[in-house]
Amino acid sequence: MKHIHLEDSWIIKAPIEKVFNIITDFENMPKYFPKVAESVTITKREGNNLEIEAQVRSFGTTFPVKMKTKILPRRGFISDNQSPKFGTSGHEELLLEKVKDGTRINYIYEVDIHKRWLRIIAKPLIGWFAMKAWEKAVVNKLRKILEK
Repeated sequence: MKHIHLEDSWIIKAPIEKVFNIITDFENMPKYFPKVAESVTITKREGNNLEIEAQVRSFGTTFPVKMKTKILPRRGFISDNQSPKFGTSGHEELLLEKVKDGTRINYIYEVDIHKRWLRIIAKPLIGWFAMKAWEKAVVNKLRKILEK
């Protein structure tokens, strides 16, 4: 399977502005989310359009990712990402929605796997593990920071 669709949503009991401010503060991702971001450098900025080079952590290793990201004011961001080391590319959407109890994070990641050997294990590994790890490292950390 070359293409994998990941999707989930969570509620953070905090105002949308506070969630947005942390989620779009890419340069401080390693501070906020050290389990997923080792370093983040914005290499180009034109208004709300960013080009980012990051060292991310996943599956017990650190690897480079290049991101072309558009910040959507008060709504989140969308990003097209390339990871040559793993031979993957993806389209990521993290969209925020104001709800009665706070802010809903709607997350979608469309992953394309270009390396044949990775396709064999990709669906169960990426599909299940990646979302659980992301929830633990990002969503639960957001809750810890904002739900005081």
